[in-house]
Amino acid sequence: MEQTTEYQEVKGNRNIKSTLFPNIFSDKKELIELFNAVNGTNYQETDEFEINTIEGILYMTTKNDVSFLMEGTMNLYEHQSTYNPNMPLRGLLYFGQLYHKYIKTRGLNIYSSKLQKIPVPHYVIFYNGTQEEPDEKILLLSDAFQKEDEKKYVHGCLECEVRMLNINYGHNKELMEKCKTLEEYAIFVARLREYAREYPKRLDIAITKAMDDCIAEGILKDFLIKRKSEVLEMVLYSFDKELYEKDLKQIAYEEGEKSGIQTGEQNKLVSQVQKKLAKGNSAEQIAEALEENLETIQDIMKKLQSL
Repeated sequence: MEQTTEYQEVKGNRNIKSTLFPNIFSDKKELIELFNAVNGTNYQETDEFEINTIEGILYMTTKNDVSFLMEGTMNLYEHQSTYNPNMPLRGLLYFGQLYHKYIKTRGLNIYSSKLQKIPVPHYVIFYNGTQEEPDEKILLLSDAFQKEDEKKYVHGCLECEVRMLNINYGHNKELMEKCKTLEEYAIFVARLREYAREYPKRLDIAITKAMDDCIAEGILKDFLIKRKSEVLEMVLYSFDKELYEKDLKQIAYEEGEKSGIQTGEQNKLVSQVQKKLAKGNSAEQIAEALEENLETIQDIMKKLQSL
C-alpha cells in the first residue's frame, strides 16, 4: 500500500534497526533500577550482573530488547508497542538460546549425575500500545496449546509465563514512582503521540518538538541531549515498523476478501511469498511452489513492493 507521509523524505540511516526503550535501559545503573522497581528489591551496584542479550534470532528485529543475569535470575525484558499474545512462545525460543549459551560458557555438564543449578527465568513485557490493557496481565504459553477436547486434555510438560506491565503514562503509578527513568520514558512517549497527531505528515517535526519539550522540562534530559539525532532515527524506525506491520495485515485482509481465504491463512501466504521473494524466486516460481493463482501472487508482490 502506498505511503505518502512527507516524513519519508527526511529518513536517515535505516541501518539503525533499534528502538528507544532498549537504548535507554542498556546502562547497568538504569537496568538495576528497573529490576528493583519490577521485583520490589533494593540492589545497588553488584558484581552479579551481566547483560547477555543475543542478537539476530527473533523474527523481524535485529536483536531482542535486553536480557541479563542478576543475582541468580535470568531476565528477559521486552518492550511492545502492540499487544502480542505469542510472546510466551517467542520467550520459550529465546530462553532456549540463553540457557544454551549459559551452559556452554559456564562449562556445565548436563549429563552429570549431579544436579546443575541454573538461574531462575523472569520474563517481563513493558507494553505501551494504544490498545487498552490493564496495569498487569499474565500471558501463558499453555494458552496456545491445542485443546480439542477439554475433558481428555492432559497438561503439557512446558510452560512459559510472561508478566506484561502497562507502561503507558497514568498506568502502574507505583512502578513509575520506583523507577524515575521509566516514568520519564512514559511521559516522552505520551508527548510523542500528542505531536504525531498534530503533525501526521511530518513526524520528524513531531519527534523534534517532543524532544525539545522534554529537554526543557528535564525529562530524559541527558539522554536526549547526548543522542538527539539517534533518537530521531530510532523513533522514525519504530513508526516505520508499525506502519509495515499494519500494512501486512491490510494486505492479508484485502487478499482474503478477494479469494475468500481466512485471514490467518492469508497472513501465512503473505509470509511465504516474502520468504521466496528474498530467495530471488519469480512470481511464476512462487505460484507453482505454493500452488496458488499467479494473479494472486502478483498482487501480493505488488503490494509488498509498495511498502
